[in-house]
Formats: sequence, C-alpha cells, structure tokens
Amino acid sequence: MSQRIYTRLGKLVLPYWPFLLISTIASLIYVVFNSLSIWLTASLINNILSDFDQLLLNHKALSNEILNLNDQLKYWTNELILRDTPRETLKILCLTILFVFLVKNIFLYIKNISLTYIQFNLITSIRTSIYNHFHSLSLSFFDKAKSGELTSIVVTDVANMRVAFGTSFHRIFVEPVNILMFISLLFVINVNLALYALIIVPVTAIIIFWIGRSIRRKSMRTAKQIAGIMNILTEILNSIRVVKAFGTEAYETKRFKKEQNRYYNLISRRARLRLTASPITETIGAVIGVSLLWIGGLDVLVAGTMSPEDFIRFILILFSVLGPIRLLSNVSVDLQKGAASAQRVFAILDQPPEIIDNPNAITLNTFSGEIDFQNVGFSYIEGETVLNGISFSIPKGKVVAIVGPSGSGKSTIADLIPRFYDIGSGAILMDGINIRDAKLASLRNQMGIVTQETILFNETIEFNITYGVENHSQRELESAAQAANAYDFILDQPKGFQTIIGEKGVKLSGGQRQRLAIARAILRNPPILILDEATSSLDTESERKVQTALEHLMQDRTTLVIAHRLSTIQRADSIVVLDKGQIVETGTHDSLLKEKGLYAKLYEKLIAG
Repeated sequence: MSQRIYTRLGKLVLPYWPFLLISTIASLIYVVFNSLSIWLTASLINNILSDFDQLLLNHKALSNEILNLNDQLKYWTNELILRDTPRETLKILCLTILFVFLVKNIFLYIKNISLTYIQFNLITSIRTSIYNHFHSLSLSFFDKAKSGELTSIVVTDVANMRVAFGTSFHRIFVEPVNILMFISLLFVINVNLALYALIIVPVTAIIIFWIGRSIRRKSMRTAKQIAGIMNILTEILNSIRVVKAFGTEAYETKRFKKEQNRYYNLISRRARLRLTASPITETIGAVIGVSLLWIGGLDVLVAGTMSPEDFIRFILILFSVLGPIRLLSNVSVDLQKGAASAQRVFAILDQPPEIIDNPNAITLNTFSGEIDFQNVGFSYIEGETVLNGISFSIPKGKVVAIVGPSGSGKSTIADLIPRFYDIGSGAILMDGINIRDAKLASLRNQMGIVTQETILFNETIEFNITYGVENHSQRELESAAQAANAYDFILDQPKGFQTIIGEKGVKLSGGQRQRLAIARAILRNPPILILDEATSSLDTESERKVQTALEHLMQDRTTLVIAHRLSTIQRADSIVVLDKGQIVETGTHDSLLKEKGLYAKLYEKLIAG
C-alpha cells in the first residue's frame, strides 16, 4: 500500500519535471557551495590562528611534493587566497567566503521558489480534481459520506500532501547528496575518524524508521478525528436553531469538547514522537561528536598524526552533517503524515461514479411523447426494497400526482427520473428511449425540479434565479419573478434583485425562498417539471402564493407532483397512490374517492385535520 501511494505521488509530480529539474540542479550547486563555505571557514580560522610566515613556507613546500587529495585541496585553497601580506590574504579570504555564501543562497532561493511553484500547483490541482470528482459522484455516495469529513480531506489532508511531496519529497534526493558530500570530505581529511563518524548514520536511520511508522498510524487516526470534529461543527452550524430551541447548548458543548479531547490526545502523542526524532538524532550526533573530539584531539595533541587545520575542518564538517540528517528525520515524519493523508485523498479519487453516460449515449434535444415507468424496482441498500414493480406513464402536457404515506417511495420516484440514482430492475423510458441510453446532461436539461428543501446560495437574488441559465435578459428575469409571484417582495428588498439573501436564503421567509426556486425553474423553461413536496412546509398564506406560482409554472408542461397536502394535486390528470413501495391505486381525484381506498382515507384524515 505504501509503495503504491508513493508511486502515485510521484506521478502527480511528474508533469512539473522542468521545475523539478531546475530545483534539483540548483540544489546540487547549493550543496557544492555549502561544502565550500565550510571548507573556507575552516581555512579562515586556521589562517587567523597560525603564523603567517609559516603558512607561506608550508604552501611553497607542498608545491614540490606529491600530494594526497586532502593536501591537494588545501594547496588549491591556499593558492586561491594566500597573498604577500596577512592583511591582503584576510581580505581575499573574506571576499571569497562572501561570494560563496552569496552564490549558495542564490541557488537556495532558486531551489525553494521552484519547489514552491510545484507545491502550490499540486495543491490546487488535487483540490480541483477532488471537487470535480465530487460532481461526478452519485447521490448515493453523499448519502453515506459526512460533509465534515469530505471538507477535512479537501482542506487538511491535501495540505499535508503538499508538505509530503513538496519539500519532503525533494529533500529525499537533496539531503542525501549533501550528507554524501560532507562524509566524502570527512574521508578525505581522515579515514579513521570518518569511519567512527559513520556510526551515526545507521543508528539514526533505525530510530527515524521506527518513529516514522508510528507517526503514520497516528496521523491516519488524527485525520479521521479532525474530520469528526468538522462533522459536528457542520451539523451544529446547520442546525443552530434546533439546538437553541431545545436548549441543548450544554450537551453540544460537551459533545464537541469530548471530540476535541480525543483529537488533543492524538496530536499530543504524534507531536511527542515527532519532536523526539530531532533531539535523539542530535544527541546521538553529540555523543559521537564528543568521542571524535577526544580521539581527534589525541591525534593532534599527543600523537601528532593530524594537523590542527585538518582537525578544525573535520569538526566543522562533522557538525554540519548533523543538519541534513536532522532534516531527513523530519522528512520521514512529514512523508508518513502525508502518506496517511494521501491514502484518504486517493480513496475519494478512486471512488467510481455510479451514474455515468453509456459509451453510445444519445442526446435528448426535445420531449414530445411520454415518460414511462415499466416494472421499476429499486433499493438504496441491497436486500431492502424501496420500490417494487412500479409501472405508470406521464404523457406530455399532463399532470400526474403521486401520493401515499411517508416512506412509501414517492420522492424516490422523483429522484429516478433525472437519474440521481439508477434503478435496480425494469426500465424508465422517455419518448421510448431508455434514460440510461441518454446523455445525463441532455436528460436533466429537459427538467425543472422544485423540492421541499429549497437550495439557495449565499448570493444575490438574481444569481439564484438565473443559476444554470447562461443567457437571459433582464426582461426574462423579471417575467420569471412575476410568474413565480415573487416580483413584489423582491422589489421590497434593500437592493432588489442584487440583494444578498444569506446562506440557504436565511434572510427570506420559507414562502419567499420557495418562490425564488419556482422562478428559477420558470426561467429555465423546461418541458418536464418535477414538484417534490414543494408546499408541504409552508403556512397557509405562503402556500396560497406558492400555489399560484406553481400554477403558472405548470402551464403547458409535463408535470410530476408529489405532495402530502392533497389540495395541491386534486386537479391532476392522474393520481398514483403508493404504499410500501407499490402502486395500490390509480385514477383521478373523484374516481379514487369513490373507490374508498387508501387515497380516500388520506383525504379524510386531511379534512379531519
């Protein structure tokens, strides 16, 4: 699993290979100049502490000898910086060090800016891919998923991935080269001391590997926990009226605090592990460093087998190598955390859309015949039948109403026509064409849907009415508002059609929100209309105004009406009565009353109520 995740992360980075190449080259140049800066710093310290005349004599003596690599490097260094006087030598050395540090940091900037470009593009690309994929998924996916968890994946997990395959992913290639360069210099200076120093690498690697595995497990649990917190937060923000109405603020506070405590415990344990990696690495390095100080110091002071300049340079490089090793320890931590997040992100992206166009799907340009249900069966969960053997037709220009007790399957039928879900058995035909053989976009373009739960955006009234309609005139907008019985209250708003209505239209009444939804459907001007409990949650006055708007909307359209309130469907051309997922009666309002069946009982209850 881990290998597959890292492979997919690599494929995400691959399109940005030019910037990755630039960053890598800049990193390698940075490594060279970084090593050179430490080498020159050691030369500066040695030249200040040493007798200048003796330095000149030693340098001239080296020119006539066969040199090992260490002495050859020292000879080239002194050839570059040594001048006739100590002052001039110091001046050249300082200017050289300044130049080296300047070049080093220029390439460090190039490396970082290239990485930043890759990171920001990746995070944008992944979030866009997830968002686009959300739109391709069927409603069944969102029925099971929690909005807070999905939000957490898009925001938090993608951010973790950015760190993982941005800075961390790149350091896997850069820091080992840095370490290799430093270790090579250590071997050039003194082989025996370098072998002692190498103890730090395998010991540190084992510790980092152990900590990284533990952090990945905790990162996965932490990501799930933060998703749980966001779920609670989303629920409460959407249900704040209910919370206040039932006086459950203290309970919800306690519930949120409980989730927070779980999250705190997880991130605390993860932080303790992450923060342990660097001190352990540094402590091991310090122990080995002190040991080498002792061993090397004896070579310099007692045995005389090592020059003070070599010892100074060795110690500076040794402690410089601890930095890249420490960065690698952080890389392991970030990669494990990013891998845990990537697993959650890829789980979403790998979720296949259930409702898709067939390869040879046709485009529906018009609707001229009828919608025909033929022995349709459907289940949300396998084994739990919701609809069974549903057969009826909706002829063009007619109004067909569906009634029945709660849970009988009325809204499910409304969801099957636009293919929000696919049926389990049977067929739904439109003008004789199976809707599974039609392109989804063209199928849904034939329909306008008004539901009990009015979906509005925190935007202007005009935006909400014209949503999904690309080309419209001001006159068409106003005509749709008038037909929906909404024009007058829109003009009463502070900025008319440009008034922001708040999240879910909270600044409007229920009836006003519903009339905006009807205006949206009128402007869309679809040949087929689906009204799903469009007036069930309204008071009498609001229902009257909405009903008037619906009558305008239903004129000359093929309409499927679903309602608890039988008053809204009495004038339907045909009424289909459902009970427990099956059709039990079919007829007009008058004929069904005469049958004295389920419809008559529902009507009597309404009259009595």
